[in-house]
Amino acid sequence: MKVEHEVWRGIPLLHVAPEQQWSEPLPTVVFFHGITSAKEHNLHYAYQLAEKGVRVLLPDALLHGERTENLSEMQLIVRFWEIILNSIKELDYINQIAHDKQLVKGEMAIGGTSMGGITTLGALAAYPWIKAASVMMGAGNYVELSKGQIVQFESRGYQLPFSEQQREELFETLGSFDSTKNLEAFNQRPVFFWHGEQDPVVAFEPTFNLYNQLKEYYREAPELLYFMREREAGHAVSRQGMLAATDWLAKHVKA
Repeated sequence: MKVEHEVWRGIPLLHVAPEQQWSEPLPTVVFFHGITSAKEHNLHYAYQLAEKGVRVLLPDALLHGERTENLSEMQLIVRFWEIILNSIKELDYINQIAHDKQLVKGEMAIGGTSMGGITTLGALAAYPWIKAASVMMGAGNYVELSKGQIVQFESRGYQLPFSEQQREELFETLGSFDSTKNLEAFNQRPVFFWHGEQDPVVAFEPTFNLYNQLKEYYREAPELLYFMREREAGHAVSRQGMLAATDWLAKHVKA
């Protein structure tokens, strides 16, 4: 396995692939990290995928890793949706560049943890070319989640730096990436969910509800939608979850 640090259109990323097949077009996965994390923190996912003959691209999100501006966690949370929407936009660049470099065999799959799982669900609503996805501790209810965050901030006495009009514009923008408002966009693409039932950061119920809503859209191919729940798990993916997520991505991106 080979790992290279590269910068694509200003996006720092780790490029991971089997060394013997480095220059060949390969099934490819883009994997997104969580808030306050960085690309290298998901190398164990990349290792599992590369061992299965998959190329993996691990980008640093805006304000994270090499792109840090040394903001506090609260400052990052205030800019949470800016970061996610930027990652969704940059995924399109990464896809274009990877195809231009002739690195990709077929269409890409994506995955991510926490903020990266939330990004993954928004990207599925945006890009029909995504072949498959694994969502760990993610949420697709963008508008509901953003409204809940604002209520939480204000109840703690934080002054948010945007007007009522800017809020409404944000909700409108988020609506176009909101899974609950774009169920048909999944189009029976293979999607794996992992979520701990005791997660105190990204609530289990809304994501499980989304899965149940999606079942109607997967009636003809129920095997392409899977939800792995762990009763005692919190906001940390178990080894079993990580292995299941990478098995799913490898299977479906190579199909």
